[in-house]
Amino acid sequence: MTTAPHTPYRVALIGYGLAGAAFHAPLIAATPGLRLAAVVTANPERRAQLAKEHPDAAPLDSPEQLFDRADEYDLVVVATPNRTHLPLARAALTAGLATVVDKPLATTAAEARALCGLAVSRGTLLTVFQNRRWDNDFLTARRLVEQGALGLVHRFESRFERFRPKPKAGWRELADPAEAGGTLYDLGSHLVDQALTLFGPVSSVYAEIDVRRDGAVVDDDAFLALTHTSGVRSHLWTSSIAPLGGPRLRVLGDSAGYVKHGLDPQEGDLRAGRRPDDGRSWGVEDPSRYGILGTDEKQARVPTLPGDYPAFYAGLAQSLATGTPPPVDPQDAVATLTVLEAARQSAAVGQTVPLG
Repeated sequence: MTTAPHTPYRVALIGYGLAGAAFHAPLIAATPGLRLAAVVTANPERRAQLAKEHPDAAPLDSPEQLFDRADEYDLVVVATPNRTHLPLARAALTAGLATVVDKPLATTAAEARALCGLAVSRGTLLTVFQNRRWDNDFLTARRLVEQGALGLVHRFESRFERFRPKPKAGWRELADPAEAGGTLYDLGSHLVDQALTLFGPVSSVYAEIDVRRDGAVVDDDAFLALTHTSGVRSHLWTSSIAPLGGPRLRVLGDSAGYVKHGLDPQEGDLRAGRRPDDGRSWGVEDPSRYGILGTDEKQARVPTLPGDYPAFYAGLAQSLATGTPPPVDPQDAVATLTVLEAARQSAAVGQTVPLG
């Protein structure tokens, strides 16, 4: 694998909307060994925001301007609308630049597979920003599963539910399949990735996908039932029209269960302008929000592990320096998209869809 010659590694970020400004830029800036060198955005308001938040990062007008100067950078981060992920990632890899793509890697599994093949043929690092692998609840559930604290797990339940009864303007609400909008590809990408990370490959998929809100033209409510080859069943919900949310996670084993309510605090902190390197504790949850481990007869609160979004870019910096695998294998994104495509097929025909 090709490694970059400069340290700190020079990072060019494409896009300074919510993903770029609230997630990628602050995490990159807080990571030893990385330097936010440039940001592609032509929007005057976002440029002003960039100058205030990251004054040392050079503003660029277009991706083409970036790729014309490819030798000035070591890593490209694609944080743009979903339909642009494929062409921008392809251009970055072709230019010989290590590449991070926000989820989903592409709009189809076939496109994602092709990108993985291009990265291998070029000997260039490719990875996907699946930050919710480092959510506090998921980290805690994963540790409990690995420690055997639940016994033999048979069901995993996971939800990302919101209440946004009126559609917002933007590409995520557009019906064109090329946009890969809707809640299934948005939050569903996280749900499926977490399920696959915990319990491995899937043998079949059943899904119910709906458009519920007045004026909506893209899915805003979905349920997926995955049967893993290990025998575990994952039940996943994502919704934009849930006035009362269920547990964020519930994991059931033959000796105990784990249930957790509420969201990891990291997203809220990043949106509010807090940063991982500002001297405060990061990703730490109030004890009143801890999850419960046990049975109906005997249960106790379990301290939630701190959330750790910074771990993604820390792992990436190590990969650039040593040639070790990136923090997220891009083939995992292919597997996730394969499940999402099967979910769409299942919802369309009203039947379970076998995989592999």
